[in-house]
Amino acid sequence: MAMATNDIEKARATYSSFMGVLKWAVPLIAIITLFVITLIAD
Repeated sequence: MAMATNDIEKARATYSSFMGVLKWAVPLIAIITLFVITLIAD
């Protein structure tokens, strides 16, 4: 049973760091996309 708890803790840490990266990556990608769209529109 101890191994399962360890796996859950590892998964939680991985998920937490992934969400942290996503929080910055999504707006950044949106800004880049809008910039490219405005370049194409001109």
